[in-house]
Amino acid sequence: MKKRHFLACTALAAAVFTSSAVYAQTTAVKFQLDWRFEGPSALFLTTAAKGYFKDAKLDVTIDAGNGSGGTVTRVASGAYDMGLADLAALMEFHANNPDAPNKPIAVMMVYNDTPASVMALKKSGIKTPADLNGKKLGAPVFDAGRRAFPIFSKANAVTGVQWTAMDPPLRETMLVRGDVDAITGFTFTSLLNLEARGVKADDVVVMPYPDFGVKLYGNAIIVSPKLLKENPAAVKAFLTAFTKGVKDVLANPAAAIADVKARDGIINVDLETRRLKLAIDTVINSPNARAEGFGQVSAPRMALMASQVSDAFNTKTRINADTVWNGSYLPSKAELAILPKK
Repeated sequence: MKKRHFLACTALAAAVFTSSAVYAQTTAVKFQLDWRFEGPSALFLTTAAKGYFKDAKLDVTIDAGNGSGGTVTRVASGAYDMGLADLAALMEFHANNPDAPNKPIAVMMVYNDTPASVMALKKSGIKTPADLNGKKLGAPVFDAGRRAFPIFSKANAVTGVQWTAMDPPLRETMLVRGDVDAITGFTFTSLLNLEARGVKADDVVVMPYPDFGVKLYGNAIIVSPKLLKENPAAVKAFLTAFTKGVKDVLANPAAAIADVKARDGIINVDLETRRLKLAIDTVINSPNARAEGFGQVSAPRMALMASQVSDAFNTKTRINADTVWNGSYLPSKAELAILPKK
């Protein structure tokens, strides 16, 4: 009897030890998106729902965000380990906080082209960038398109623009009401928001920044230097798992929206499916993305962006692209070859 009891206790102890060892191998990662749960967030939510993070021994928590600037700041503060943020916002943080000890680093490009565009209603008579001269434009002060507008205006000789600031929910409403002549915003966000306010897509003039001489990168996965130093293997595992998830989303965007719906039950499934497909077509599986490879960047283009953002954002110091980006944690090029041919 005593022998059986001893054996049982030994087996229990072994099971507890094994369970603890497995748990110890799992790395907790707090991840913040750039915005609320919408179609494009399926890239991360589907990866989690399919168990790819779990298979990589990662316990990933994904939270909604309220703008790229906030995501950069929270990763820098240590509140989050990783996040999705506009590369220009990250560059600005580096240049304006040269002595900050924990400046996040971009490790994978997700939106190879900036999603920013200028949008106007056709009835306004605005058709080209030249028609924006002297007009009233509106956007939140932290909007990526508004921040980068000096690059757009320089490339297209636009002058005399007057800006009106508003909270994000009012941007499209103010355009519809005629309070402003045009707005800046992410194409896949503002265009569909205008439709939700009764405007047909055919009645909207869209001037995507990449089509008008602005070759900025968009959103990238950023990581705290603390995680990079303490657990580089976890960063590599995250990016590999994420790449698998993105491949699934590209193959079936409609199915992926179910994972977004699971996180935010009030989303409009049809609208968010269209938003995801628009994001895929314009910034994820774009010609530039296919040329450079998913997740990767071109060094000359990155250097040009660093110079342009330094000028447009009037940063305290010049941006050094080499300190903002590190592609050494990316999966192999074979693993990154996930973009369908057009």
